[in-house]
Amino acid sequence: MKNPYDILGITPNATNEEVKSAYRALAKKYHPDNYVDSPIADLAQSKMQDINWAYDEILRERTTQGGSNSQKTYTSGSYQGSGEYSRVRVMINNGDINGAESILNGVKKDERNAEWYFLKGCVLTRRGYYFDAIKFIDKACTMAPDNQEYSTMRDNLRAQSTGYGNQPQGNAGGCNMCDVCSTLICLDCLCGGNGGCC
Repeated sequence: MKNPYDILGITPNATNEEVKSAYRALAKKYHPDNYVDSPIADLAQSKMQDINWAYDEILRERTTQGGSNSQKTYTSGSYQGSGEYSRVRVMINNGDINGAESILNGVKKDERNAEWYFLKGCVLTRRGYYFDAIKFIDKACTMAPDNQEYSTMRDNLRAQSTGYGNQPQGNAGGCNMCDVCSTLICLDCLCGGNGGCC
């Protein structure tokens, strides 16, 4: 897993304002609009995705920990701690729901923390099982009551699940509006709600 601080060119001791400033400078430099019809458009797009991921990861990490500076240990481009869960987030964002669920199911029951329950809820949301998803995300909120990401996801799911049964939403022709809405809600929550991650 990449080190988000390396991607933004800052240290873990950077203030929140320094993080934001580094993000803005890089986003301005690598924004895809700057590379329309350029032979390196794909490279710029990939770089922008890394920049968005790094910024969102740092914000999520700091919000979860309730502090302004990182407490995770980064080593040689990877970090220790919740690296497995960060990988699950990336898989969910990339649509690899089976892979994400496989990793989550491999976590021992006594090691399942709030992040596990949140991510399991996101997987269930992507599968269309809204009521089951709410149960898992409620558990995450109970375990981490100050986590805004979890409570936002719970509130959005409750609003969206009104009137749905606990069956996957969809039709024979592909996805319907319910699938699109639930996917966008999940992605928005995974990306920190600032709309620039994916």
